[in-house]
Amino acid sequence: MNTVTSADGTPIALHRAGSGPVVVLVGGGLDDGTENAPLAAALAEQCTVINYARRGRAPSGDTHPYAVERELDDIAALVAHVDAPVCLFGASSGGGLALEAAAAGLPVARVAVYDVPYCISDAMQCRADDYVAQLDPALAEGRHGDALELFMQLAGSGPAVIAAARASAFWPGLEDLAPTLTYDAACMRGYRLPAARLSAVTTPTLVIDGDRSAGGDEGMAGLPPDFFAQAADAIAAAVPAATRVTLDSQGHVADPAVLAPVLIEFFA
Repeated sequence: MNTVTSADGTPIALHRAGSGPVVVLVGGGLDDGTENAPLAAALAEQCTVINYARRGRAPSGDTHPYAVERELDDIAALVAHVDAPVCLFGASSGGGLALEAAAAGLPVARVAVYDVPYCISDAMQCRADDYVAQLDPALAEGRHGDALELFMQLAGSGPAVIAAARASAFWPGLEDLAPTLTYDAACMRGYRLPAARLSAVTTPTLVIDGDRSAGGDEGMAGLPPDFFAQAADAIAAAVPAATRVTLDSQGHVADPAVLAPVLIEFFA
């Protein structure tokens, strides 16, 4: 694993594989790059793939105070690391960060996003507002498990799913990542669609959702069935150069065998 150094001195760890068009994978909430690893392997058959751990997620470093602009600096450092045009793919809240990078004018050739969780309905925005209001106090008091529960509730998980997660072997690792939940909330602008900001994106953008992401995945059964579709439609309406796609029979973590060909066609 290699590293690049961001503008504030933070080391950002990355794994590079494959050859062809360069694609940087931007992970979502609680992902240290592990969730994107299968997609990275599928894309590496035809692309140069950079899968990195966002700041605050080992083995990358972290520097306080946090600001969304520092995460954009991290992406800029990754782009500068490659002597070629770079495309971005962001999943979930990582899609929000990828869109922020394009809106900020970073030199990226194309952007694709999947299941970006902007809250379009008033009811979902109220849920997001409550989550954000409770998140910082929970983390400040060291209640990382409670912060994770708040996040899972926002994502539509019921009590049984949360209890099973708490009892699992991977829960302690999630608690280590819990402080980055505030980073994702910031990148997502409190989960409110930044329509005016997105209207400035001139980069060709592919906006994707999975038709079984909300209401279909057990961990997201409490979300309205059209939650991600509404967000994707709103993003596509706001971004001038957007193309809109829905993947059939796909949940919030799409099958790389289905998603990778769509991305390769778009990035190529």
